[in-house]
Amino acid sequence: MSAERGPAPTGGRDERIRRVRLPADPRTPAAARALVRSLLAEADLAELTNEALLLTTELSTNAVEHARTELDLEVVADRRGLTVTVSDFARGPVEELTVGVRNESSDIADIAERGRGLLLVDHFASRWGTTYLPAGKGIWFRLDRPDSLDHPGRSPVTAVSAVAVTGDQGASAGSFPPSAAAMSELMQTAPDPYAEDSLPDFATSLLTRVAEMVGAAGGQVRLDRGDGQGPQLLARYGRQPRVDNDLVRVPLTVHRPYVGELELDAAPSAYAQPLAVLMAERLSLHLENDRLRRADLRRQAWLTFLAEASELLAQSLDVELTMALIPQLVVPRLGQWCAVHTSNEWGRLRLAAASHADESMLPQLHAVLAETGPDSIQSRLREASRNGTQLPLGAPTEGFAVPLIARGQRLGTLAVGRHQRHRHDPDEVAVLEDVARRAALAIENARIHAERRRVAQALQQSLLPPVLPVVEGIGLAAEYVPTGDDADVGGDFYDVLPLPDGRWLVVIGDVSGKGVQAATLTGLVRDVIRTLIGDGKPLSETLIRLNGTLVERGGGRYCTLALAAVGPGVGNHMEVSLYLAGHDRPVLLTAAGAARFVGTGGTALGLLDSISSPATELTLGPGEALIFYTDGVTERRRGRELFGVDRLREAAAPLAGYSADVVAARLRSTALGFSTETPRDDIAILVLRNDAD
Repeated sequence: MSAERGPAPTGGRDERIRRVRLPADPRTPAAARALVRSLLAEADLAELTNEALLLTTELSTNAVEHARTELDLEVVADRRGLTVTVSDFARGPVEELTVGVRNESSDIADIAERGRGLLLVDHFASRWGTTYLPAGKGIWFRLDRPDSLDHPGRSPVTAVSAVAVTGDQGASAGSFPPSAAAMSELMQTAPDPYAEDSLPDFATSLLTRVAEMVGAAGGQVRLDRGDGQGPQLLARYGRQPRVDNDLVRVPLTVHRPYVGELELDAAPSAYAQPLAVLMAERLSLHLENDRLRRADLRRQAWLTFLAEASELLAQSLDVELTMALIPQLVVPRLGQWCAVHTSNEWGRLRLAAASHADESMLPQLHAVLAETGPDSIQSRLREASRNGTQLPLGAPTEGFAVPLIARGQRLGTLAVGRHQRHRHDPDEVAVLEDVARRAALAIENARIHAERRRVAQALQQSLLPPVLPVVEGIGLAAEYVPTGDDADVGGDFYDVLPLPDGRWLVVIGDVSGKGVQAATLTGLVRDVIRTLIGDGKPLSETLIRLNGTLVERGGGRYCTLALAAVGPGVGNHMEVSLYLAGHDRPVLLTAAGAARFVGTGGTALGLLDSISSPATELTLGPGEALIFYTDGVTERRRGRELFGVDRLREAAAPLAGYSADVVAARLRSTALGFSTETPRDDIAILVLRNDAD
């Protein structure tokens, strides 16, 4: 039967009409089927359902895949049958298909891809034709009721295939085509969306149906997901296809890295190739969904990996620990082995850390990395570091090198070996480059922190006396614990100076804040005190002048200070003149084990133009001691609880009779042991003891 040209026929006054415009979307065929199904139910044409849904699906799918424009769907139902018209808006003619009376020698495998849909239309439709519009073109088909006698057209074919499958013979070339119901079910089947991996079962079911339709003795679907495992058997039916047989082979239309093929061990048949192609298209659609889903899950996993790697690298501020951590993150997820080399200012590389998935291979890896020569890995690593580009590494340790660059500085290279079963894909290469950037930044941050820590430690040491002087009859000891962040300079300090009159001046103070500004102010306080004391100024005048200096140059910061001038007294006693400028009162520890706070509080320096700091005169008998401290001791926290002054006094009492260095060390240990947290503030303890017999 030849295709008719012209408008689609209508059925008369009792007709029902539905028109809709649908987008060029993969979901459009399902929407078109729903519209046709609803109208069939209204018109009581259920016997036409299989053929109508099959042909509607094929024409709407072709319009979506080939025209790639919106499409107009018109469905007309009357008491005699159904007419469906699918129109697109693409320029150009409809694919021509010359169909006439088919015989046993017809070879449908030569028909163009878009012609297969028209072949189905020609087979199942009572009439069909094409329409040409100013804005596009369309195809219509008419399905008449089987009992309709007023139209001489062909009635739909709904008989099942009469193929008899015997042994290895397959279907005869003259067997009847599959039924519309079977083909419609084949086209609408889909994997179970709730199954964990439903593709094998779905592919097996699809292959079984097609093989039974065409009388195939066997068949299989092989798929290579590009994961290094090679082609894998996704589905099989019957016996395994033999190479010496005439096979129907159809490649799966999937995107890389997926590659697959469908094979059917089927005798030449008019419908074997088209049905195999139809199955391959349906299966390929779900394989593409699987590829995209797996790619999305893989990218999410890579993003999670990068986030976790960044968090781990950011937590380490130690250079050596950071470089040792990098290979542990890379192996084995991104390669069989990994090595981190750092470069010095002359460009020489040094192996900082290496790891291998097989620990027994680590000595061999170290030996290969240590080789020198024009073709060695060392030369490739130097080239990658010098040029700042990614370079491949040859045998025996195949892989590639990525430069480590942070803030424009070339720090070295990150070398990674290939996977055991496959080479790195583009996603893995991108992840490795990202890891290299993050690793380089972590190394640079650790280096900056280490340099800052060295500077802070050097500056802190410059603010404290290297050793305390040895004075006959006077025991002096000090303990200093910096804050938990050893990269910051604290404001606590202490000093012991000789006075012009032969006495000794014991000083302990605390400048507000931390960092460079606090250290600068601490240095200023120490220098002013040393200068004024060296000029023979009295302690009261020294405090007044120091306060004026801090008000003028302190920048709003202040300082608490305790000064004690110590000299010989009557007999074995020592006379102490104590001045407190906003500082905590020291603890007087007697030889009998009594502990009490002494001194009169005064005004902190740098806050007001005038200050008050009355002197307190004390006498220390043999074995008695004055314990000075900063607020880092009394304000040490355990949750919401403070160490406090009372606990300090109670801790000092049992230390009566011990030397100054033992008292200072025990109090330091007690304060630190009060809490498991790192100190939030500097801890300074200075002990002055009368060591006379």
